Amino acid sequence: MITLYAADSPNVVKIHLALEEMGLAYRTVPIDVMAGETFAPDFLRINPNGKVPVIVDETGSTGGPVTIFESGAILIYLAEKTGMFLPTDAVERYQTLQWLMVQMSGLGPILGQFVHFRLFAPVPDDYALSRYTTLTRRVLDALETRLGDAPWLGGSDYSIADMATFPWIRPLARLFGPEIDDDYPRLTQWVERIGARPATARALDAVEAVGRLTTPPGEASPENRDKVFGRGAYARTPA
Repeated sequence: MITLYAADSPNVVKIHLALEEMGLAYRTVPIDVMAGETFAPDFLRINPNGKVPVIVDETGSTGGPVTIFESGAILIYLAEKTGMFLPTDAVERYQTLQWLMVQMSGLGPILGQFVHFRLFAPVPDDYALSRYTTLTRRVLDALETRLGDAPWLGGSDYSIADMATFPWIRPLARLFGPEIDDDYPRLTQWVERIGARPATARALDAVEAVGRLTTPPGEASPENRDKVFGRGAYARTPA
């Protein structure tokens, strides 16, 4: 049995997708990020970096429980545990891993900053929004080009690279307007193909259930918002 410590964020959606696609038995423990639960001592013991997702695999490869945090590391662990969604051929494997890293190092952090400055910054910041819109578009351009060369990001088959990227692409029309779908037709079709998979429907239902049990950002206390966002009394400014 795998325990998934989860919120309803895109990085957690990835892990639900993998667990459902791989048919692994798991239970979900909701973590209320906006109530400050990632700062609790018990949670920091399983992830000192204080973020979800985290998994604890009671039947890990070592024979005892294995704890893994960081969504990319979790995806690789689950793929290697099951022998699924990560090619064994060396070239195809690294094709998959490199596009996984594009999401981990590029799309996720960049789009996350765009969302922060658009929705949560205390004052408008046109420079930040312009910068992160531009950087997001650069990554989207690369993904669109890739899907012109192969049906899936890793190559010929659906993989953990697609699972990692899908939750970040899915809400683009809400963030940038519906016209963005016209700019990226291959990505739009790719999202539709992933959305049609039965495991995706199960994963999104599971994420929605977690969301109903946690605090939306707009309902968090001002102190918890400052703590999560690292601002106000929780800002660590240069000496």
